[in-house]
Order: sequence, then C-alpha cells, then structure tokens
Amino acid sequence: MKQILIDVHFSSTNVAVAEDGALVEFWVERRTNANLVGNIYKGKIKNILPGMQAAFVDIGLDRNGFLFEGDVIVDGEKFGGGAALRYRPGDDILCQVIKDEFGNKGARLTTNITLAGRVLVLMPQIDYVGVSRKITDEGRRRELTEFVEKVRPAGCGVILRTQSESCSEEEIGEEMEYLYSKWQDVKKKNIVSHAPALLLRESGVAVRAVRDMLRDDVDKVVINDKALFDEICAISKFILKSRPELFLYDPSQRSLLRKYGLTEQIKALTKRRVPLKNGAYLVIDRTEALTVIDVNTGKYVGEHNLEETVFETNRIAAEEIAKQLRARNIGGIIVIDFIDMGSPEHMEKVLEILNKHLEKDRSKTVVLGVTHLGLVEMTRKKTRSMLESVMLQECPYCKGEGHVFSSEHVIMELREKLYDVIGAGGVRAVKVTLAESVCNCMISRHYLARECSSVWKDVLIYAIPDENMHIEKFKIETDNSQVLSLPDSAKLIC
Repeated sequence: MKQILIDVHFSSTNVAVAEDGALVEFWVERRTNANLVGNIYKGKIKNILPGMQAAFVDIGLDRNGFLFEGDVIVDGEKFGGGAALRYRPGDDILCQVIKDEFGNKGARLTTNITLAGRVLVLMPQIDYVGVSRKITDEGRRRELTEFVEKVRPAGCGVILRTQSESCSEEEIGEEMEYLYSKWQDVKKKNIVSHAPALLLRESGVAVRAVRDMLRDDVDKVVINDKALFDEICAISKFILKSRPELFLYDPSQRSLLRKYGLTEQIKALTKRRVPLKNGAYLVIDRTEALTVIDVNTGKYVGEHNLEETVFETNRIAAEEIAKQLRARNIGGIIVIDFIDMGSPEHMEKVLEILNKHLEKDRSKTVVLGVTHLGLVEMTRKKTRSMLESVMLQECPYCKGEGHVFSSEHVIMELREKLYDVIGAGGVRAVKVTLAESVCNCMISRHYLARECSSVWKDVLIYAIPDENMHIEKFKIETDNSQVLSLPDSAKLIC
C-alpha cells in the first residue's frame, strides 16, 4: 500500500511517502524558510563579475541571487561563449530560481522561465518540444510530439512529463492552456512591478507532492489541515479520473506521522550510521563538496566464503543507498566505497542493482562508474535543500563541529510527551523545565496554542526556562497540589 501523509504543524509542513509502512520519501518545508525553487522574480542587477561570467541579482531576499552566463536566454538561445553578460548594474531582469540557497550561497537563477504542471512543463521563451526519456514507446512518443506541435502557443516550448503517456489529448491541452495563462499573468505583473518583486510563487511542498506524485498506485492521502485538505481535494479532481481515498486527520490529535509509525524512521535519516537487514551497515558523511557513503560488513559473517559474504553485503547496500538518497534528498557529487570484491562480474551486478533502484528516483541520477581506487562515482541533481539542513541546526556547544535537533523539533518531542503524561488522566498542573532558548521560541511563537485551547484546556502548564539545560533535553513534572511552587521565571502557556 502506498500512502502520502501531509502533516501540517506550527512551524512546518511535512510530507512523507510510505510504501507498506516503509518511508521512501520525506520533505520538510519551514514556514519561516520556504523553498524558493520555481519562484519567478523581477530582479535588479547589482553587479557583474566578468571573471566568473556571472551576475549578482537582487530579488528581494537577504542574499542576492547569482546568474551564470550559461543560464541567460537571449532571443530563445542560451547565451554563453565567454563574453560578458548583456546586462549592466541597475538593469531589471525577469528570472526564476532553479536552486535553493545553500549555506552562504544565494539562490541560483535563470532567465529561462519554466512553468511545471502535472503532465507537461511549459517553456515560454524557447521554441522546443521534448518528451520524457522514461516514455520508451516510440509510437506514443511520436503521437505526443505531433499533438503538442499542433496545439502549443507560438514560440513556446513544451516538455512532456512521464505522466503524459497515459493522458488524453484533452487533458494535455487543458493543462497547456492553464500554464500559458499563468505566463500571461507573469508578463503583466512584470510590466507594472518595481524590482525587486515576486511575480509568481511556486506551490508549497504539499501541493507539489500531490501534483508530482499522485498516481494510480497511490492508495491513500491523509492530511491534518482542513484548508489544505480542501485545496488538495480540488486539485486531485483534475489529476486522476479515479481519485485515491482522501482523509482529513484530526489536527488536535497525536502527530500524524507518529500515528503511522514513521517518526523513528524520519529521525533515523539524520544519523550517520544506517543498519542493513543482514547486520552490515552504511556510514554516510557529508563534506562541503560531496557526500561519501561507506559500506561495512559489521556483524555479518556470511555462510559460505568471503567473496559471497562481500557480494551479499554490497548487493543489499546498493538497494539501501538508492533509498537513502531519495529519503534524505542528497544531491551533488556522491562517492560510494563498496567493500572490495574479487569478481568483476559481482561488481557489475552491484552496479546493475544500484541503477535499477535509482530508476525510482524522480531526481536525475547518473552513475559514472568505478574509479581506479575502486570507488563508485555518481551524481544526483541538487535543487532543494537536503533534509539535514532543515531538521538539524548548528550545535551551540561544539561550535559547528556537529549538530543538535532544532528548537522546533524539540518542541514537537515535548508535545508528544505531554500527550502521554496528560492523557494518563488525573493531572491538574504540569511543570516543564527546558532550555532557555527553546522555551523562548515556544512562548514567543505561540507553539502548542492549538493544543492548549482544545485537548489540554483543563490543565495548567508552566514553562520554566533553564540556561543550564541541554537544548535537546526537557523535564516534565506533574503537580496536583492546591498551591504550586514555581520560580519567578515560570510562564503559564496553558
């Protein structure tokens, strides 16, 4: 059974895709740090760097975006060749984000605007028609190309996505008209707006997930937010003729992801060490330039001989590595150190298994082969932030040498523990001692307000900040006495 679970919380929207209870993909979008990819802006050129063949563009964010010369479209063609950009500081420019901000780097921009739908991508500035490589039926590819050539707006390019293979001409035509109308709106706003200005915001992570992943193989979609549930219901009518079951989960209840047994699997995605089913394990380490994955036999000793033991471990590891890349959204250069095998045939088989499972990945992946040192090199397209950059924050204790869970994540853990304590019954008051920074975050942003006004409304809950408490730790005490003993720093949250 395949399910899409959309869990909306006070600080983020979480989307999990599970197959038979196993987590296969997971995204987090913070309300204070929404993804930028797909947003269209009217920007202003701040400065030109001829030596880098790039320009910095003010699009209204804290950091300027950067535009490489190869991402500039001039008269329908990419403009490159080593010459200076055809812009000057102070010029206005219509641009779109193609890579999120990473670390200290601003968003990467392009002037090649694309508008993505479920079955096609409209490229209003390039005269080109393409078909997804995953559509292998040559007859169907030809039919789709011929139809789109007849109906596409003059001068506009179209790429037909994999889902278009099973769509009717009417469905493709309707989506093309819808995307073209969005482009017309962008052009109108571009005329009347003053740079920097946001002209079109890409849909949030929940809508993108439904748009890109809702297929006939999805059995259930569960959402814990009424407004989003209504929006998804409206969208799904245009996506599938036979809709999957759509459920609204009571948002005042325990976390949706915990209800479906996924929270521990999600937490495991932040760990360096990944256990394999035979007792072996992976170690996943990120550097600034690449991600390194090491395969170890661990407790697995095999049954017959060393070569078979190593091959079995590498075979299982190849399958798990493909899953981890998707679930963690790891992008860029990836180096895999499989355990050395004496048989070239075994190495070819392991690469075959890796490629087979990478076919399920919606992001473009390329396995480059084996180096002279026996390492497997591959790349995975990087557009949005990797999972660890959203779920983790820099550790204030080790000054950047490691990470701890974010304040929001600690508060979500506290929420679950409070459900256990208060749910047991007979509780009049609760005192929660937690790190001062986490306490201030919870109070100032009114986290847990929904629970306090509903399921916990008959319980007094006091937050007590402690500057000596570890940021990931907290202490919960129940108190049913008539007169509570509280420090001056205690704050009533319920």
